[in-house]
Amino acid sequence: MFYELVDTLRAWWSGFNVKRYITFRAAMAAVTAFAMSLWLYPRMIAWLTAIRLGEPARGAEIPKLHALQQHKTGTPTMGGLLIVGALVGSTWLWANWHEPLVWGAILVTLALGLVGWRDDYLKWTRRRSGGLPARRKLAYQLLIALAFALWYAARPGVGTALDVPFAKELVIELGWLIVPFVMLVVVGSSNAVNLADGLDGLAIGCATMIAAAYAGMSYVSGHQQFAEYLWIPYIQGSGELTVFCAGLVGAGMGFLWYNGHPASLFMGDTGSLALGGALAAVAVLIKKELLLVIVGGIFVVEALSVMIQVASFQLTGRRVFLMAPLHHHFQLQGWPENKVTVRFWIVGAVLALMSLSTLKLR
Repeated sequence: MFYELVDTLRAWWSGFNVKRYITFRAAMAAVTAFAMSLWLYPRMIAWLTAIRLGEPARGAEIPKLHALQQHKTGTPTMGGLLIVGALVGSTWLWANWHEPLVWGAILVTLALGLVGWRDDYLKWTRRRSGGLPARRKLAYQLLIALAFALWYAARPGVGTALDVPFAKELVIELGWLIVPFVMLVVVGSSNAVNLADGLDGLAIGCATMIAAAYAGMSYVSGHQQFAEYLWIPYIQGSGELTVFCAGLVGAGMGFLWYNGHPASLFMGDTGSLALGGALAAVAVLIKKELLLVIVGGIFVVEALSVMIQVASFQLTGRRVFLMAPLHHHFQLQGWPENKVTVRFWIVGAVLALMSLSTLKLR
């Protein structure tokens, strides 16, 4: 909205030319999303508390974990509604809505957030931890991912080659396999963030770091001179995704203000599925899908821990971890919740810096 309004104001004052700079609009998107969050979350928490939309009991099948998590029972959930709202609102104000890439990222985020909302809503109305059946939830995710993948593959000039980190000239040509590959990225990312959302501030802290890293990558991918200098694919229009990612950083920081231990609010599946979808969409649109394994390493390890645990138990009857996802393993080893969260943040920050270094180390 502001992007369009400024065109009519530039004739009055040349200072409005600042809207041409993506860096300025990205900074303002982050500030706007953060300010919206700080203003609206107290009201949202009060409303959710009034209607008793709280977190169901966790870990009842493991008494020790249940004791560690018992204080979370009844804490308002579905805070992801405002994460998505602040993200979309700030992007609407500061991004160029004529750019299709922005629409692609926003629609994936909204669609997956809607699936998560439905899951949270059913948990609330049924007053138990089970929401959408797992198969139905996965089916919705696959349909959304398929629609996004087909739209992406149909865009002219996109190509079906993968950009390989640390390599200048190595090209992996996927052809029609780009569609299932994009689906895997979107569904995998949304579920990985969902699995990591088990401790106060853990998922949103790591997601915010990833969004900050992808903001930088989006900017250089959309700048032809920088892209050529760094030997990365130039994606026309991807600079506008910098504004989207910055909005996600601001929305994430605003949510973390209330989600830090002890949390006053949880994001629920509404937030975790939307966050994972947003990060995956940006990764695909700027051709940094493989880099998501590095920059999102915390989420990858969390998802792998669940897969390893399930496979080991089914094949051998033994568990590799005390409990999966991995953050619960460390909890059951005696680590305080804050220590687990902060150490995962530290690793996430290091991985984000490593991912940015791949832009030059090629």
